[in-house]
Amino acid sequence: MRLVSTVRDAVRQHLVARTGGIDLTRLDKVPESLSWPLQREGTAPSARLQATRNADPVQRLVTVLGLEVWLVTGDAESRAVLGDATSYSTDIRPYLGRSGSRTDGDIGGLGFTDPPDHTRLRRLLTPEFTLRRLQRMRPIIEQVVERQLDELAAGVGPDGVADLVPTFAFPVPFLVICELLGLPDEKRETFRSLATARFDVTGGGPGTFGAIGGSREFLLAEAARQRHEPGPGLIGQLIREHGDEISDFELGGLADGVFTGGLETSASMLALGTAHLLERRDLWDRLGEDPALPGPLVDELLRLLSVVQVAFPRFVKERVEVGGKTIRPGSVVLCSLPAANRDPHVGRGDDLDLGSASTSHLAFGYGFHRCVGAELARMELNVAFPALARRFPDLALAVPASELDYRALSIVYGVDSVPVTLG
Repeated sequence: MRLVSTVRDAVRQHLVARTGGIDLTRLDKVPESLSWPLQREGTAPSARLQATRNADPVQRLVTVLGLEVWLVTGDAESRAVLGDATSYSTDIRPYLGRSGSRTDGDIGGLGFTDPPDHTRLRRLLTPEFTLRRLQRMRPIIEQVVERQLDELAAGVGPDGVADLVPTFAFPVPFLVICELLGLPDEKRETFRSLATARFDVTGGGPGTFGAIGGSREFLLAEAARQRHEPGPGLIGQLIREHGDEISDFELGGLADGVFTGGLETSASMLALGTAHLLERRDLWDRLGEDPALPGPLVDELLRLLSVVQVAFPRFVKERVEVGGKTIRPGSVVLCSLPAANRDPHVGRGDDLDLGSASTSHLAFGYGFHRCVGAELARMELNVAFPALARRFPDLALAVPASELDYRALSIVYGVDSVPVTLG
């Protein structure tokens, strides 16, 4: 029996690893049995997801196109998966059929890259995101925030209501990323149009991967252009420092990863975070005056809201044990970050707790795929939230928080509109 099991697993692993063996782009609709962990109740994980975590933090979720999918919801179990650099792959290309071939262009970026390529590319990118280098971005962030606060004030309609999302929550990280990458002004509107569709799974594989391809192709072209005329931002800096050591394809992939990791996530944090804080007037009233508050408050908001709903999928390369369960090669493991970040087994609750605030949450992932731009995101939020509270101390939601237009199924959770009155 053991020999039969070994042979079966080897055959399964070969079939799954073969390019085109499983083509996720064929999924024109994500089945409910796979998508339900993305559902929420307001900003909280669904009661079903939390009950699943409390009952058994490692469960086989569903089989899709012959691919066995496991859901991990506990803190310790998620860290075991995300911290394992040898048993899993994040390379999604074998699961995209022909669209994943290198001749058609790849997903690219660090998130979907395995060692040794991941190690080499991250080594090139990490120095650009140290706190020392990021300090040059702080004055830019402050200028962008002040400009968008003016836009928010100017956006008040005849009913006295403004929308926080298009005037503040989205433009702040968008303009910061444009500055970071060194995108010229005339290209930013095209870039803007590619921003959100890649995270919405309601259209299944074709919509999601098509949106990913659009932003990737834009940044590949921009990398090739800056190869001959390096700009003042990250793309140009990497070209100046590393030259032919990094290809246009790799450069575009890294830029796309920065775009993926830093735009919609920060926009969602600004929108949802503000909505949450406006329900906590005690904290809102302190936010603009207490310089010690933003640091722990931002990390507690990151933990509590966990806008990135699942970590990069881990494709199992060799038989692993997680939470007492055996997972076979060829399976995919999804770690639910909102569930893990509220795991009561490690003392995490369902409300803000500044006394236990810590940077050790999983909102930025964990292990060698942890978000390289985490400190930039923290800097944006630490500047934006207090500035908003200082400018508009009487800011209030124009509708109850329960009536906000939360996204039904999105890998990055958020809202499309936050109507507010400025006071």
